[in-house]
Amino acid sequence: MKLLKYIMIAGLLMVSATSCNDWMDILPESTLPESDVDYTKTSEMYMPVSGVYAKLRTGGMHWVIWPLTIVRDGDVWSGRVDDQGLLVDFGNFRYDNSFWGLNEMWNQYYGMIKVANGALTSLDAYAEHISNDADRTNYRAYCGEVRILRAYAYYRLTQAFGDVTILRDNNQSDLTRSTKDAVERYMLEDLQYAIENCPKVRPNEAAHFGAVTAYTAEALAAKIRLNRGEYAQAEALTDDIIGSNKFQLYSDFYNLFKIPGKLCNESLMECQCTDFGMGSGEEVDADQWFVFQGPGNLGGWNFVGITDNFINWAQARGETIRLETSVLVGGTTTRDGDEINLQGNVNNTNTWNGKAYTPTNQLTPGRTKYGSNNNIRILRYADVLLINAEAKVRQGKNGDQPFNQVRTRAQMPTMSNVTVDQILDERRMELVCEWGERYNDLIRTGLAANVLSGWIESVKYYPLPLTQLQTVPTLKNDPKSE
Repeated sequence: MKLLKYIMIAGLLMVSATSCNDWMDILPESTLPESDVDYTKTSEMYMPVSGVYAKLRTGGMHWVIWPLTIVRDGDVWSGRVDDQGLLVDFGNFRYDNSFWGLNEMWNQYYGMIKVANGALTSLDAYAEHISNDADRTNYRAYCGEVRILRAYAYYRLTQAFGDVTILRDNNQSDLTRSTKDAVERYMLEDLQYAIENCPKVRPNEAAHFGAVTAYTAEALAAKIRLNRGEYAQAEALTDDIIGSNKFQLYSDFYNLFKIPGKLCNESLMECQCTDFGMGSGEEVDADQWFVFQGPGNLGGWNFVGITDNFINWAQARGETIRLETSVLVGGTTTRDGDEINLQGNVNNTNTWNGKAYTPTNQLTPGRTKYGSNNNIRILRYADVLLINAEAKVRQGKNGDQPFNQVRTRAQMPTMSNVTVDQILDERRMELVCEWGERYNDLIRTGLAANVLSGWIESVKYYPLPLTQLQTVPTLKNDPKSE
């Protein structure tokens, strides 16, 4: 609970320090007036790090970011047609850059980057007063954590917008974008620092329970390398994670995304939430992230539907536990006894993201908010295994062993001499409705034009938010290569 305690304190500091305006005008939320910080107290050196985690939770998990991340893959849609109807259009590759959600995504991820930049500045100030090796080791590890979280924000920005600005300094005046390639190289530098300086433990073994670690950095770097077609590097990174023997697939896929699966040995990165085991009072949560995805009769907003196309495909594969876990179906009752009501309205879906479902019998007695006390899963060991399998196969090697670990946990028969297409199908099933993984796979493999109706190269990324273009004219410049 130590990390969550720090995050809650940092979150309170953030509320008092900032307002939500244009991103280049927002001060780093983890920064206090210098007179209020005693940098000689190196025992408090983790505080600026906790501010970045707080921003991940309060900003990086803003509910509108989620559908914008996942609606374009043909398997997931927004789930509702109402005041957020543009999300349906976005899923059909008809974009409107004045939509407030695009600006929200841009603001929140750059807000996270600014908090990270501010945290590194604060850590450097603490470092001036370090007098022992233990604190020096902690300083480097803390800087590594911040760099992982900063790289994560850039990863999501490039996933959404392609070429984006590298904000090396919060007082930077030139906000011209850099190419996606340049941003990826910048991310990889941050992640390499973290690999070399963060502890090689699972997040649930970290001194600050649930914190990102060197293995988190390796997993994110492997995803970037896979996107870049750098398969040998992706294999080496995932080999190191697998070879550590620290990670295992959680045996119960149904509960993996529910309370029992929080920060299990499969987890490489989660956004932590808690109600402290109390039925009332203070909570550390991600606001409406879970709520907006839930069916209405359980207190949700009826967003995020799974398409019939995906469900029919999964059924034809013989999927059981993964399909049950991934899709909540209207008119049925879950194994935990929650009735999922039919909506009976063409403007609503009758299926929802089951990976955001927390059974009511798992809620702390007294809590009724949908998803209360659950964590948001970000990086999982299953993804690492599938990256490893694909990287091997693309180099002419055999990827059966990591591939079949995922299949076996899903109660699916093993396969021999697996192909890239079979691995991509496995990723589609295993990672459905997780962080736009399917869309990303279709883009990086060149399959999008064949699979997605209405997709053309010009709609690969979202347009830059109109508000940002109006406020920051240099965003219209040709991107730099550095």
